[in-house]
Amino acid sequence: MRTIMRPGIGNLRLGRTRPAPSTARKVSLRDYLRRAVLPTPPRATSYSYPAAVSISQVYLNDRLGSCVVAGGCHVRGVTSANAGGGPVLFTDADVVAMYGAIGGYDPRDPTTDRGCDEITALRYWQRVGFPDGVRLAGWVRVDATDPDECRLALYLFENLFLGVELPGAWLDPAPQRDGFTWDIAGNPDPENGHCIVAGGYDDAGLDIYTWGMLGQLTWRALAKY
Repeated sequence: MRTIMRPGIGNLRLGRTRPAPSTARKVSLRDYLRRAVLPTPPRATSYSYPAAVSISQVYLNDRLGSCVVAGGCHVRGVTSANAGGGPVLFTDADVVAMYGAIGGYDPRDPTTDRGCDEITALRYWQRVGFPDGVRLAGWVRVDATDPDECRLALYLFENLFLGVELPGAWLDPAPQRDGFTWDIAGNPDPENGHCIVAGGYDDAGLDIYTWGMLGQLTWRALAKY
């Protein structure tokens, strides 16, 4: 699990691991779509601005491999903010507790900081829930190579939860501030597993949140990685 050095700014951590193989049926959004009776997604939409305070939270992913947990916290921040009443925010203690339950992290033993995978996390949030008491009603797979399906999923549910193996060029240099763009840049690196959340889109790609920053993932990079 890598640490990305950013002298004078603050380090970043990765931490997404590949989900274990499963024989369980894969539930995909397209299996349930009746596009003829659904609203047509607009050309661009964003759920980012009401959730800006949540998006700016790193959720310990500068010190721990907690990117999957941080991604879940950002999902809750976005969905709660867009429901009205302001975004739900979580404490460092909340993050440590979820990382322990999902990934086995014990703050007394640094060797247990080994990351975790998004499928285990989603199942945990569906079964147990977040520290604010909210549980996921469910989740489905979305085809990252189909921009129309991604737009519809994001428009209807306000987020996409992305497990990615980043190409090395995205980390050399790593993002420094809001406004970065990730486009196709070589092959994915299995050592660079990371979880990011998307909360909007336009013609160029997805609005993504990671490490407390807002950037863009192009459509073609989404399909490749």
